[in-house]
Amino acid sequence: MFFEHSPQVWAQHPTLVAGVLYAEGVAGKPRAELPLAELLGAARRRLDGTTEAAFAEIQAWRRAFGRMGLAPTRYRCASESLLRRLRTSGDLPRMHPLVDLGNAVSAAYAVPVGILDVDRCGGGIEVRQARGDERYLTFGGVEEHPEPGEVIFADSLGRAHARRWTNRQSGWSAVRDDTRTVLVVVEAMHDAAGRDVPAVLDALAAGLRHGWGAPARTRVLTPEEPRFEA
Repeated sequence: MFFEHSPQVWAQHPTLVAGVLYAEGVAGKPRAELPLAELLGAARRRLDGTTEAAFAEIQAWRRAFGRMGLAPTRYRCASESLLRRLRTSGDLPRMHPLVDLGNAVSAAYAVPVGILDVDRCGGGIEVRQARGDERYLTFGGVEEHPEPGEVIFADSLGRAHARRWTNRQSGWSAVRDDTRTVLVVVEAMHDAAGRDVPAVLDALAAGLRHGWGAPARTRVLTPEEPRFEA
């Protein structure tokens, strides 16, 4: 299993800070209560009296989406969508414990967090521009083709595991009840990303240790060392 960003992505987004976490042994329900309330409480405190659009983390992704030719208020990064839902409805829906943990950490830090089932990733993922012939599967089971030039999470089988970069994850590698091994991707572009991405990785690793007793390997990627291999 590998994960990397293409040289073109690094060149076009020089402020990108990317981190990955790899963990095995995360099947089943957590053995201890996850810190969801604490994490969502931190997110609510940040939102008190303001909106997610004012956060530096979100503004940086909006600028990145603009550079990619995407309307930032139509196509939101995943953390902005979570924070918007938290602000308007007061909570986030519970889905799968791993996803719930990732969503809560993402909301607390306002940074996109993607959780992929390693066994369904086709051996590895490259974040790159789409050719246009890749296949993307929605959570509803509908196949789409990303637009040429769109940033996707691509595997060697021609499948896109995310569209519009951090906008929409795919059903191909979504966490399921039988998921045993995960790769978690954390990406940010704001000024403090070099501090915040490692903190997000630490929070995720702590949650996996507490809930599943699962050790995690983490790494921050750079243009000089862009590849993670498990």
